[in-house]
Amino acid sequence: MVNPWTGEVALVIDGQRRVLKLTLGALAELEQELGAGSLVELVQRFESGAYSSRDVMGLIVAGLRGGGTDVTRADMLRAEIEGGPMAAARAAAELLARAFMVPGES
Repeated sequence: MVNPWTGEVALVIDGQRRVLKLTLGALAELEQELGAGSLVELVQRFESGAYSSRDVMGLIVAGLRGGGTDVTRADMLRAEIEGGPMAAARAAAELLARAFMVPGES
């Protein structure tokens, strides 16, 4: 079971339900990997619909690592995500939103 109040998001990858979470360490890795000047830039890309598949992949990998799964980008290139790219993009956007959500706000 995922806990949205702690920033968790669920995604089925290779037939297994995984819990993703953006920890501070995962966010720092993500910022470095994507070359974003700040996380605000990444959030703005998602809000405007200008995000890339690289952004989605980076968020999924960071979320998996933050959720306790030891995974690399190369592992995810071969993975099957239930619901395809749209489900991955939705999960990535949800991860970002939940990472910066204050309990009680929607």
